[in-house]
Amino acid sequence: MQVFIFLFILLMLFTGFVPSSLAHGVSDGDALFIEQASGMQLLPFAYLGAKHMVTGYDHLLFLTGVIFFLYKMKEVCIYVTLFAISHSVTLLYGVLSGVQVNAHIVDAIIGLSVVYKALDNLGAFRRWFGFQPNAKGAVLVFGFFHGFGLATKLQDFALPEEGLIANILAFNVGVELGQLLALGSILILMNFWRKTDAFARQAFTANVALMSAGFILIGYQLTGYLTLS
Repeated sequence: MQVFIFLFILLMLFTGFVPSSLAHGVSDGDALFIEQASGMQLLPFAYLGAKHMVTGYDHLLFLTGVIFFLYKMKEVCIYVTLFAISHSVTLLYGVLSGVQVNAHIVDAIIGLSVVYKALDNLGAFRRWFGFQPNAKGAVLVFGFFHGFGLATKLQDFALPEEGLIANILAFNVGVELGQLLALGSILILMNFWRKTDAFARQAFTANVALMSAGFILIGYQLTGYLTLS
């Protein structure tokens, strides 16, 4: 089942039918609220954070790759925690410090993280280079870039100073809740899929599709960067 979900996402990306809200962007209504929010708006910002993560297909593709061959809940928790810590750090730092990074470059690196994880799942690094990269370290490092990717979306808006820190913290909490919700759904699908006889055969196709999606994301973002330049 999961392999068809990957292929469906690829088809949507190729044909350009992915709505802007699914590209972990911000809808016009949400953008208007963010810029007009006055004082602490903890629940609305937490909701926006959760919505942002649940509809962020690039983040979800990476997380799917991370948990693809993780069978123990303890291992899943370790990797998800590392990712959560790293992207929380750069999300909060990027917004509160005002550090500007090019959104297209950051999103291209996020696409690269998807490609990396798919290749890792396919055992490419051991076959090609004779070594296995540190999986936890890679998740931590790429998590920093995913956090900056989230931060660049918020930096597009004139955020009110009043209640800013509390609202951004609430947004980050929402991101984590959204991540848990989305990841829980993915894990349920994965567990059903793993019990089928076709999993071993389809896992290769799914990771090739995952890698292809990452390359498409990279190409799309680099095209946007070159066009703007």
